[in-house]
Amino acid sequence: MAIKTRFTELFGVEHPIAQGGMQWVGKAELVSAVANAGALGFLTALTQPTPEALSQEIARCREMTDKPFGVNLTILPAMKPPPYAEYRAAIIESGIKIVETAGYKPQEHVDDLKAHGVKVIHKCTAVRHALSAERMGVDAISIDGFECAGHPGEDDIPGLILIPVAAQKVKIPMIASGGFGDARGLVAALALGADGVNMGTRFCATVEAPIHQNFKEQMVANDERATDLIFRTLHNTARVAKNAVSQQVVAIERAGGAKFEDVADLVKGVRGREGLETGDTDHGIWSAGMVQGLIHDVPTVKDLVDRIVAEAEDLIRQRLAGMVA
Repeated sequence: MAIKTRFTELFGVEHPIAQGGMQWVGKAELVSAVANAGALGFLTALTQPTPEALSQEIARCREMTDKPFGVNLTILPAMKPPPYAEYRAAIIESGIKIVETAGYKPQEHVDDLKAHGVKVIHKCTAVRHALSAERMGVDAISIDGFECAGHPGEDDIPGLILIPVAAQKVKIPMIASGGFGDARGLVAALALGADGVNMGTRFCATVEAPIHQNFKEQMVANDERATDLIFRTLHNTARVAKNAVSQQVVAIERAGGAKFEDVADLVKGVRGREGLETGDTDHGIWSAGMVQGLIHDVPTVKDLVDRIVAEAEDLIRQRLAGMVA
């Protein structure tokens, strides 16, 4: 038995599971392993320092898998933005046919990608943003609940409400993000109206994730309470793993009147990346979701995906079907 959904059919993958774009983590080692396991993985464009480096990473990933994979392009409002059009051109010229967009005003990117035959899945945190992306012409939506790592938006709507509300209104295929890490979550997402799940934190705690072992062990040790919400007072909320640095940021914000400059040195990306490489889990901030409470091991990607799908099939066939009198 395979679990077939609109998501698996649209993107030509075996299982209704995606590994979304993750800064510093979405590299060829992980993405090729996800693809080979029958799920949909995304390289993260901005993890690569230049568009040329992204082209090389796409080629490197192709050497490790012949299955479909995509690239994430996250659009962030910035004083000096990265050369998004050049990254987009690198994606198109490399023959990538699936892109995950996220962030700020993706219209020009969506239009250009679609004109080149690329399927676009847009990641958003609110139903109104999902409907806007649907009007923009994207092929699928990834809807991100409050439980997620990274940016959950400012509405604070957990997946149990957000997913079915979105499913009532969004007509194109939709996957659920935020808090997913096992078979129970996959079956629940399908029951709530999604066509699959997107997992980030859970894929970080795998053998192939290109981060230091200390972080993987920390995710196993952490429970569902081990996250902090930072940048709340700056209206750019981010959920990160609770550590010495995140606690400092929270304290500065609690004191009132904090500006981004007051925390910039603590939260800069290069610090986070150095920590992921050296193994110091208190060096900078790093993204992790509440799903840490469901992470109890560090398997290979294939073992994780196989286990989730097999257990999901059992849940549907036995537990749920058995409840129908």
